Amino acid sequence: MDILLLILGFACIITGLIGSFLPVLPGPSVSWVGLALLYFTKAVPANYWVLGIALFITIVISVLDYVIPAKGTKRFGGSSYGIWGTNIGLVIGILAPIPFGFLIGPFLGALIGELIYDFNDHNRALKAAAGSFVGFLASSFMKFVICVMYLGLFIWIVWQYKSKLF
Repeated sequence: MDILLLILGFACIITGLIGSFLPVLPGPSVSWVGLALLYFTKAVPANYWVLGIALFITIVISVLDYVIPAKGTKRFGGSSYGIWGTNIGLVIGILAPIPFGFLIGPFLGALIGELIYDFNDHNRALKAAAGSFVGFLASSFMKFVICVMYLGLFIWIVWQYKSKLF
């Protein structure tokens, strides 16, 4: 049973790493579940401080994940049309069968949204779309760093209790 939980936890950690770049998967949340599964094994004693702090970080990062791209769009002069365009473009970019659609989608969505808002000001629309893209990259990088930290914590805990787990 412990090996099954260990494998399932590791799979969640890896899925979380992938999810840090794919907005469909909540990367840090899935990685946190992987950590929690590790503590459900009989070999690893529960550490509520580690789980609690990791959960708090996960919640903060999840909230920031929605705020940062919108703030990036707004900071670079975007309107609510650009913010909506970013979100719609992200969904379409994920579903579209094109390479790097999850990167191209938010940029094009913000650009189209800003052009709908004011078709005559192409420079402002382009600047807002760039802000959306920068915000998306910053958010993804932040989630990736947290997921890598959870992977390191997972490996460290497994290493500490390897004699009891295997």
